[in-house]
Amino acid sequence: MFRRLLAAAALVAMAPGFAADAPKELNFGMISTESTGALKQMWQPLIEDMSKQLGVKVNAFFATDYAGVIEGMRFKKVDIGWFGNKSAIEAVDRAGGEVFAQQVDADGAPGYWSLLITHKDSGITNVDQVLKGKGKYNLGLGDPQSTSGFLVPGYYLFAQNDIDPKTHFKTVRNANHEANLMAVLNRQVDVATNNTEIVEKLKQTSPERYEQIRILWKSPLIPKDPLVWRKDISPELKAKIRTFFTTYGKDEREKGILKAIYNTGSFRASSDLQLVPTRQLELARAKSKIEDDTTLSADDKKAKLAEVNAKLAELAKLSAK
Repeated sequence: MFRRLLAAAALVAMAPGFAADAPKELNFGMISTESTGALKQMWQPLIEDMSKQLGVKVNAFFATDYAGVIEGMRFKKVDIGWFGNKSAIEAVDRAGGEVFAQQVDADGAPGYWSLLITHKDSGITNVDQVLKGKGKYNLGLGDPQSTSGFLVPGYYLFAQNDIDPKTHFKTVRNANHEANLMAVLNRQVDVATNNTEIVEKLKQTSPERYEQIRILWKSPLIPKDPLVWRKDISPELKAKIRTFFTTYGKDEREKGILKAIYNTGSFRASSDLQLVPTRQLELARAKSKIEDDTTLSADDKKAKLAEVNAKLAELAKLSAK
């Protein structure tokens, strides 16, 4: 009888979701929009609350660029991550990730915007000067996996004006939003991409420096950032994680913690469907490049365009859902 009880207990312990199989620690990765110190200051209080509610130690995972967090998830060094929409696509497609929640702005704004900024004393007063000044200016561009620092301006500002940044600007340097903002303020670059969240934070923390910034261009709306978890996390743990985020912000203390994270008001449940508009944007940008590519034969161009159009049609079906 005793042996049978031991055998039964062993079978239960091996069942999915049993407490004995629960991870002792979780790693929460954050894309490198700012310095590690700035990100830790924003996110650490929420991470500590998450540890208490889940009963599992949650560690902050920082990388020097967006790819580091994506690769961290791919190799199971990151379990949950805060991404932009473009980097979330990479996490979903290449790293076994899945969108489960989305930030909601504290002021009710449906998203945020990409910007092109300059120093107010740069002599650049409008975006046309930049678009027409080939070889004249130095550009601070975002991380290649950044939605607002790279993808959105790359399509709406540059591709739609038939501009290749690599040949149009005197120099191009890739950096995170904070570094590009500082490069403009310190006149190390003439113009730089950025976003309204970072610039608004500067306005709150350093209004005198904010006054030194001139906004030259503002993009169409970008959906707020997603949270992504690894698909292979147990359903029981997923439910606890989702509940934590979608119910967080219930008192003034928690609301204050959220507001410090780029004016977040709450998190709402989401899915990979959130990424459809960004996928469409990436394909539209790719389509423009194919159409303008004079090195392709007519047959090759037709085949490549057909492939892109088929993908856009599939995304249109998903979007209709």
